[in-house]
Amino acid sequence: MLAISGLVLTSTLARPVESVAAQSAPLPADQQEARAILRQLVNINSTTGTPGVRRAAQAMAARLLAAGYPAVDVQLLGPRPELTSLVARLRGRASGKKPMLLMAHLDVVAANRSDWPTDPFTMVEKDGWYYGRGSEDNKAGVAAIIANMVRWKREQFVPDRDIVIVLSADEETTSGSMTWLLTNHRAKLDAEYALNTDAGGGALDKGAPVSNSVQAAEKVFANFKVEVTNPGGHSSVPRKDNAIYDLSAALVAFGASEFPIRLTEVSRAYFQQSAATQTPEVAALMRAVAAQPMSLTAAHSLAATNPYWNSVMRTTCVATLLAGGHADNALPQRASANVNCRMLPDEVPDSVRATIQRVVGSLATVTADGPITPSPASPLRADIMGVVERLTKERFPGAVVVPEMSTGATDGLFTRNAGIPTYGISAIFFEQLEPSRAHGQDERVGVKAFHDSVDFWYRMVKQLASPAITP
Repeated sequence: MLAISGLVLTSTLARPVESVAAQSAPLPADQQEARAILRQLVNINSTTGTPGVRRAAQAMAARLLAAGYPAVDVQLLGPRPELTSLVARLRGRASGKKPMLLMAHLDVVAANRSDWPTDPFTMVEKDGWYYGRGSEDNKAGVAAIIANMVRWKREQFVPDRDIVIVLSADEETTSGSMTWLLTNHRAKLDAEYALNTDAGGGALDKGAPVSNSVQAAEKVFANFKVEVTNPGGHSSVPRKDNAIYDLSAALVAFGASEFPIRLTEVSRAYFQQSAATQTPEVAALMRAVAAQPMSLTAAHSLAATNPYWNSVMRTTCVATLLAGGHADNALPQRASANVNCRMLPDEVPDSVRATIQRVVGSLATVTADGPITPSPASPLRADIMGVVERLTKERFPGAVVVPEMSTGATDGLFTRNAGIPTYGISAIFFEQLEPSRAHGQDERVGVKAFHDSVDFWYRMVKQLASPAITP
């Protein structure tokens, strides 16, 4: 456990905040504060594994302390400085209800100055966008949580249950900070459920809200090694049994295969709800897929139409790395490929391995390469989904709330495995045909989209934490 530095926690903010007068657009006071927090975060280079992650945690801790949170409820925790997370608590009345956990991550992927027109670690507001590394992934989420924690304290809001926040330090790599917290400080993060700013999100069609996704499941990440071995020999005397050729034949067979289509509770709800956002032809296919029994003809049509829909409906595996041979003038003694799988949450890893082995046959051996962490789906709770649907109708008229299963992974993988149902609800809207710039050049979040998300979280958490309140 890291010591909580009295100097850090009682000092002024780690980085000066740009004055309101210097901001380009007049905003209400709460939005000015949220923008200032986002700017402060983006301006701290918190690339995973660097000291900037701790500086970002310290800066957010300082804001909470300045808002009136007692030091005992604002803690910097981690196994080492570059894995410093912030855990803080807004105390509720003694109702006997378990806390609610709010999640975001402080770290970002690397960004090279030479790849950007401006410094990626200096936030720029331009043409209705906030630019900067982490502006979307996931400092907008951090800013939403901190801005609202400050606002709730200022308003003297006392929820029916404690609200706990965790800002983790290395979600972009191994999530070691989250696993360390859950192992060493489980009681501090204990909650009835968690809300994660780092998943879900809204879609726009030429500015009109179309859907607001709630992530309730994630596919399971797994690597398998497909390997061929051979005694080898001198390259001047080639033989038919060649490790590289045999591996190639095995991969051709594997590439022509697919796992069967199968829906989970979340993916069935995804297609049922998404139908309202599609053309009549696609909507009919989605409803046929969501029906019981499912139409496999419709499912195969959807899978052929969109790679994401294909991935939602089945376990997917793909060759991603190759290695083979040991010398220019020697027959290869070994050739191998890494096959990366994204398995459905209830898939048995050894069954997937056995399926790959059956496809490649005796040409190669298949073994698991690295740990495989299960990812149980979270139930679609009526209380959470009801609040999200009601607020979506109010704040984003026309948008349909869509449960989703992410094909990637977040810290929610680890909270779900710790027995905390987790729901990804970023409520940040982007044009659905615009590629995300997260992790890429000129990462950005819309000015309006960011402030709408902050307000959505303000209302959503208050209504869930104190159901009698309608802010």
